[in-house]
Amino acid sequence: MSGIATLAMINLDAADPAALASFYSRLLGWEVVHSADDYAMVSDGATSLGFGRVPGYAGPGWPEETAPKRYHLDFYVDDLDKAEEQALALGAAKPAEQPEPQRWRVLLDPGGHPFDLCARPGG
Repeated sequence: MSGIATLAMINLDAADPAALASFYSRLLGWEVVHSADDYAMVSDGATSLGFGRVPGYAGPGWPEETAPKRYHLDFYVDDLDKAEEQALALGAAKPAEQPEPQRWRVLLDPGGHPFDLCARPGG
């Protein structure tokens, strides 16, 4: 199937774009390709994540959402326990509620955005 567009990147609202770029750079091993007060970006050369400052922004949290959750990112990992430990050391937080911890772990990035570390299929 042929579409009319291709995904250029994903942009996330943030209170501190540079801090989120730094976090995701370390989580994914991607380069911070731009970092300023109002906007920052990480990339692996093919895919990019951007972070734009929104005054008064606060993340939705999880599972007790203080604002509607608009998205979450899923990342494959080879070892859930090790990846969780490393993500927490980078500044992620772990909510108490974990729906299926044997298959994935819900974490919150430093901006309060939920993301999942998922066991790689066949891993």
